[in-house]
Amino acid sequence: MRLIILGGAGAGKGTQAQRLSSYLSIPYISIGDILRNAITTGTELGKQAQAFVEKGELVPDEIMIEFMRERLLLSDVAKGWILDGYPRTAFQAEELDFLLADLGQQLDWAIWLDVPESELQVRCLNRGLIDDQPEIIQRRIQLFQERTIPILDYYGYRERLLLIDGVQSPEQVEQSILKKISQTAVS
Repeated sequence: MRLIILGGAGAGKGTQAQRLSSYLSIPYISIGDILRNAITTGTELGKQAQAFVEKGELVPDEIMIEFMRERLLLSDVAKGWILDGYPRTAFQAEELDFLLADLGQQLDWAIWLDVPESELQVRCLNRGLIDDQPEIIQRRIQLFQERTIPILDYYGYRERLLLIDGVQSPEQVEQSILKKISQTAVS
């Protein structure tokens, strides 16, 4: 199974991706972890991405596609994966579809964790990550509204979108996702 977790910063994407990875026995791919590791280790792609990450900006699409290509060519993802933090724009979603076609893979579902903006701000401030400063959080949410929301239309049109209430407890969110996945597999 190939899944994408979508939602604003603080929506619980990482939590749900880890839970689903464990439950479904598929690798969890965090683009945030990949970016941070590439920046820390000083890879060429990491150096290119660093300036954008430090400002809370989205890393340009051509760099992100290369990160994804490198990761999806590894053997551990042959039977499926769950992706957190990518795509973040409709263009990236389309590019990911082209990449998957090149690799002989197909996305099963894009899972949208719907959480109000005010709740996203509170969650980000409470998690205390180094890049969770108020001004960066606000910029991420602004970029999220401008660039990420159109992904809903992209995946909705392709009938690959599952809408999930992300304000529930992590356990309830996970159960909602699993229930929708199993219902769609039957129908």
